[in-house]
Amino acid sequence: MMKHIQLILILSFGLFYAQNKQFIYEYRSVPDSTDRNTIITEFMVLDINNAKKSEFYGLERFKSDSTLLVDSKKGVFSMPPNKEMISDRVIKFPNSNTINHIKIFDDKYFVNQEVKLNWKLLNDFKTIMNYKAQKATTEFGGRKWTAWFTTNIPFQDGPYKFFGLPGLILEIEDSTNSHHFTLKGVKDSSEEFIYPNLNNYKEIKVNYPQFVKVFKTYRINPAASLIGRIPDYTDSEGNHINGQQKVKEIEKIRLEKLKKDNNILEIDLLKK
Repeated sequence: MMKHIQLILILSFGLFYAQNKQFIYEYRSVPDSTDRNTIITEFMVLDINNAKKSEFYGLERFKSDSTLLVDSKKGVFSMPPNKEMISDRVIKFPNSNTINHIKIFDDKYFVNQEVKLNWKLLNDFKTIMNYKAQKATTEFGGRKWTAWFTTNIPFQDGPYKFFGLPGLILEIEDSTNSHHFTLKGVKDSSEEFIYPNLNNYKEIKVNYPQFVKVFKTYRINPAASLIGRIPDYTDSEGNHINGQQKVKEIEKIRLEKLKKDNNILEIDLLKK
């Protein structure tokens, strides 16, 4: 009898892994620690390709990039929608602590990072989307996190850079209630997932220490990489625009924006 049960479990796990799965999460964040009432909400997707790899990305940015790619193939030049969208992507691989974090500033950075999470499993349970979920805690990015995972979905994965529990992470939140991921839907996909590549950024591969330097430099001078890239030009109204002055204007706007982006998920990146 036990052998039959084990066989059924093995077959069910195999069938689950044989499929491409999409897990849709709601991500709620408080970007400005001085304004706790402003909460940003965006839907994120964890796409698992036959257990070969997983890719986590923002749904709005994915839709925008997909549309722009279709238009470009038709010879049509389109602009992305004028709204804030999460452009970060995280690629993880089974049985590996090495992840790829894709971060866009004025260039696209491919960050090779080693992530090791020390999980503490607790004897607390609750139900999330009809799944029995168990509580676990860890520390990452300068924050303390509480996660709820289920062994009923046999992927040791989760949103963003979180993974390593004996089942899928359904919900995870930091201790300050600033960042909260919650599973909202599950979809099967018959096709292997490929993120649309627009080839519109210079691509730079870096390790994590190199990325930290780039990140800190950007926070101090967010327009540094634009110096020399913007020539003098004439706008649509016939006004002459000085390229260097335009860079200074962009820098001022970005610095104001960064002041209100002081509560990022990996808060330790803001430490001097």
